[in-house]
Amino acid sequence: MTTVGILGTIHNPELRERYHCSLSLYKDVIREFKPDIICGEVHPQSWLRYLKDKNDRGYWGEPASEYWELVFPLCEAQNITFVPIDWFELDVWNAFDPFNGYSSEERKELEQRDDHWFAEQMETYRFGEIPFNSNEFDSVTKQKYEWLYQVNPKAQNFRWVVRNQIMIQRVKNTVEAHPEKRILCIIGADHNYIFQEDLLKEQVELLYPLR
Repeated sequence: MTTVGILGTIHNPELRERYHCSLSLYKDVIREFKPDIICGEVHPQSWLRYLKDKNDRGYWGEPASEYWELVFPLCEAQNITFVPIDWFELDVWNAFDPFNGYSSEERKELEQRDDHWFAEQMETYRFGEIPFNSNEFDSVTKQKYEWLYQVNPKAQNFRWVVRNQIMIQRVKNTVEAHPEKRILCIIGADHNYIFQEDLLKEQVELLYPLR
């Protein structure tokens, strides 16, 4: 049976150090899992640009630093196949800002509430052996995105629901194309809960959290 693991990461280097989820921890977890394939939160166009020029860091500031500094070099050193699974369309992304349509005062209040949700997420770092890979983190995160859906269903459907559907489908395509392999999904930790919920329905051995 194919084995699929989920590793949720924090993209910001400063926050990784503050909350004890350094790249060295991620490296140890990846090595323990021993993946044949890594499905990463990288846009396919950015991956193609990287293959042509490893100093070209894509566009829009992605992929996140853990890919440049850890995942890509590790894949190359250990002959791990990398599959980019992210999705977004930059030309229309800003049109789906979740706080569009609100007054400046309302936007400020919503942004403060969003900051509060983020702070609640960060407070869960103590749970589990891998910070932000826990039921406690996932519970808060799910509530956060349910709140965002109430704020702006149209934006949330585009930026979160559809995006995750496409990302997960790319994982499913990888599972189908590579049976009996060990496939590791490395994604921003906010995606953990929705990946877990969907992949539990598949005929795979799902491992999460990885410690």
